[in-house]
Amino acid sequence: MIRTSVAAPSEVLSGGLGFFPETVTLENYKRAWEDGALGQSIIVGLANVFGILALQLVTCIPAAYVLAKVPRRWGRVLLTFVLAGLLVPTQVILVPLFIGVNAVGLADSLGGLILPFATSAFGIYMLRQQMLSIPDTLLEAAKTDGLGTIRTLISIVIPMAAPGIAAFSIFSIFVHWNDYIWPLLVARSPELRTPPLALAVFQQADAGMDYTALTAGAAIVTAPIVLLFLVAQKHFVQGMSGAESPS
Repeated sequence: MIRTSVAAPSEVLSGGLGFFPETVTLENYKRAWEDGALGQSIIVGLANVFGILALQLVTCIPAAYVLAKVPRRWGRVLLTFVLAGLLVPTQVILVPLFIGVNAVGLADSLGGLILPFATSAFGIYMLRQQMLSIPDTLLEAAKTDGLGTIRTLISIVIPMAAPGIAAFSIFSIFVHWNDYIWPLLVARSPELRTPPLALAVFQQADAGMDYTALTAGAAIVTAPIVLLFLVAQKHFVQGMSGAESPS
């Protein structure tokens, strides 16, 4: 991808492809940034992924805590519904989801991109497994000291489940930064294009694929995600491997 992004367009379409391009140029990056309006799309993408992440943390953390540490008669049944949610691919519910979003007037808006993913069955289950490792005696001691459920959740549970929360946050950002199908349905205006939609501009039906601009744009769009993973990979691995087995 990087090799093609710095090569001349004529070289990419010629016969043979060496490891290094014959002519190195950054003009492809300039063209990708301007023609694909990548600056605007990156801003929309950041607002989208962090808006989704904020809502998912607000909904998934309390739900995971209830399933893991708050005794309920129907706890197993609720957990079964969460697991059932993991079995349903998002693509299966895209049509009714779009109909619902369009009916409430959220189509072609940032809210329409964010709100359908306000919670996550995967996030609830993953954080529940992480919270199972928290000793019950610690929570009982907090209750003895007069801490209520919300205070216990904020002061004890969330800090101890931080690796799992960090891992889920990275996973959520990865998934929704790269999501193409749902933004394609909802974001009709050019101003609402997410990074994957912006890259699709370089696939022209009449002129063919603009490979150099496409790979330059892909390098720009991929760079923040690669950097995020390199910075947070320790927390990601720790959070993914620190959860207990299902019980």
